[in-house]
Amino acid sequence: MIRNSPTTYLFRTFVYTLCIILGVMSLFPFIVMFVNATRSTSEIQQRSISLIPSTSLLSNMRVFNDKSFNAMAGFTNSMIIAVGATVCAIYFSSLTAYGLVAYNWKLRKTFFTFIIIVIMVPVQVVNIGFYQFMWRIGLTNNYLPLILPAIASPVIVFFMRQYLLATLSLDLVDSARIDGSGEFRTFNTIILPLMKPAIATQAIFAFVASWNNFFLPLILLTDNRMYTMPIMVSLLRGDIYRTELGSVYRGLSLTVLPLFVVYFSLSRYIIAGVQLGGVKE
Repeated sequence: MIRNSPTTYLFRTFVYTLCIILGVMSLFPFIVMFVNATRSTSEIQQRSISLIPSTSLLSNMRVFNDKSFNAMAGFTNSMIIAVGATVCAIYFSSLTAYGLVAYNWKLRKTFFTFIIIVIMVPVQVVNIGFYQFMWRIGLTNNYLPLILPAIASPVIVFFMRQYLLATLSLDLVDSARIDGSGEFRTFNTIILPLMKPAIATQAIFAFVASWNNFFLPLILLTDNRMYTMPIMVSLLRGDIYRTELGSVYRGLSLTVLPLFVVYFSLSRYIIAGVQLGGVKE
């Protein structure tokens, strides 16, 4: 029987204490936000930080009604865009990464180099040109410009390629071909299940990025019935004389709730992938 030395116990205690402190620091901003959603503007201004909920939750909701804040419409619009963009980004990026790993074609390295170069181009550089193009073809006030461009996600392609290089055995692909499986069937039924940890990781990032996207929906969507949650929350700021801070925090609280749901729904696949990677035969 191997006994741990006192140094080992001290090191474990230090690590656990540090993890607890970092966890509390990570959750603290969210706790303050949820608490501020129950406080009035005057309470927030007088005492900006408090961990005790107040009684202004219903009055903050009435501010929503006065400003025509439709939370259900905002949730629906944001969910359509975020889910559509996430599915497009994950599936087609995984398919592209699979093509870069499983096939040996002439310009494979050149194509991957081009993807790396695209990653270094700031998104803000192309936004104006993208808006002008969408306006000319009549796709403003439409969700398609916010969903379909997610098909080309160079960062996700890079991540998926690196994951497949480390985990995919080409003998498995060759065996499927010998058994008569088509290329798309092989990818959908064999490759995608192997990529669950990578898919879960990138799905979280893609969903959060699309859900929190503010600038592009703001310039493309002018119909208030199509506004997303970030745009609706920005409208709660009011005029230059008064901003209902309690209602703004309540709107922010409603905005982040789906992000928590997505993270906790997919985190188990990430943990399973880490545990699987730690097993050595």
